[in-house]
Amino acid sequence: MKILHISPTYFPAHRYGGPIKSVHELNKGLVKLGADITVYTTNMDSSGVLDIPLYQEVNVDGVRVWYFPITFRPWEYSYNLHRALSKNIKDFDIVHITSVFLSASTLGAYYARKFKKPYIISPRGNFMQEPLKFSSLKKKIYINLIEKRNLAEASAIHFTIEKEKDDYLKLGLPLRKAIIIPNSLDMGKFNTITRDSIEFRKKFNIPVDKKVILFLGRLHPIKGLDTLIPAFAEVLKKEPKAILVLAGPDDGHYRSKIEAIIAEQRGLNADFRGLANNISVNQSNQHKSASYNIIFTGMLLGNDKIAAYRESDIFVLPSYSENFGMVVVEAMAAELPVVITKGVGISNEVEKAGAGIVVEKDVNQVAEAILKILNNPELAKKMGENGRKLVETEFSGEKVAEKWIEEYNKILIDYEKRR
Repeated sequence: MKILHISPTYFPAHRYGGPIKSVHELNKGLVKLGADITVYTTNMDSSGVLDIPLYQEVNVDGVRVWYFPITFRPWEYSYNLHRALSKNIKDFDIVHITSVFLSASTLGAYYARKFKKPYIISPRGNFMQEPLKFSSLKKKIYINLIEKRNLAEASAIHFTIEKEKDDYLKLGLPLRKAIIIPNSLDMGKFNTITRDSIEFRKKFNIPVDKKVILFLGRLHPIKGLDTLIPAFAEVLKKEPKAILVLAGPDDGHYRSKIEAIIAEQRGLNADFRGLANNISVNQSNQHKSASYNIIFTGMLLGNDKIAAYRESDIFVLPSYSENFGMVVVEAMAAELPVVITKGVGISNEVEKAGAGIVVEKDVNQVAEAILKILNNPELAKKMGENGRKLVETEFSGEKVAEKWIEEYNKILIDYEKRR
């Protein structure tokens, strides 16, 4: 079985968040099981491009990836990727498309239909309620003019959680078959750094007695930082040794808005000095960071990111909406207790496993949950252990890849029957 995975962007294009990582983790797992996987993608990486060979097969952690130059950014379109699909899609048995509203889904679906190949579409949360609020009119027009046919003729639509499927159905969109399979994670790299490591704290000059609250993800309105900042201000009133680390790239210049929220908190709390010296820290002024209560690290990759998980005390993600929440899985793999909102896709799994505290997107609830964990080391330890077990049981690369192999085979059989 030859599988073509089509994605408008791909690893190592880190700036596009969790889906990039989760798609690559899936493909790595499939390759380990002996699946024949090829990826077609572009060299796009945020406002720049990847420094990577084009027009040729590139081995990325064992996955065969073809990168093509981006031609038209608004639609994430590549002329050469278009040509490659028109010539080569006939050579594959099944097509897996990770994209909607972009050229990858439209072209992939069109050529799959033309050459009579079954295809799957993974919307990655784009049809959930909160993401649809961004550019909602344009998206509605696109759905009716283009995307609805792609979805209707897909052999299956893939959802990472049940709620994503529910939101999809509420829109009245066509669905021949639903596949619900979570994202996966390569656990091995989370065993390389011990809990007593202080590499991350040294790099950003965070004293060992500080209690680190970690947020890791894009600095974007949907992530709920408008709740996290005032919640942290409340935490500092009762736990002056707390420090908030905001790790992630600035998406759409939202960092300036975060800094405005911080300034507003200072104005609302005239006698509260905890946020008075809040300025960003980077490698050029590391020595100053010890006086800060909030640190912007920028994007963390590789060992720097794993060290941040390992050396923090708690992970917080108060998002409005997350179709899954890959960073939560990473935090749990590092045995870090988590505080997340009900808008995070895997909140039910976290709550059932006792791996953290799930709250409404409310300042007081977020603050109380953080303080509860920070003030109870035994509870924090137990939650961390429970989270690790949850990841090993439900989200390991091998188990998720096995589910996908089973689904791919079913789709091929069903497609032949329909033909």
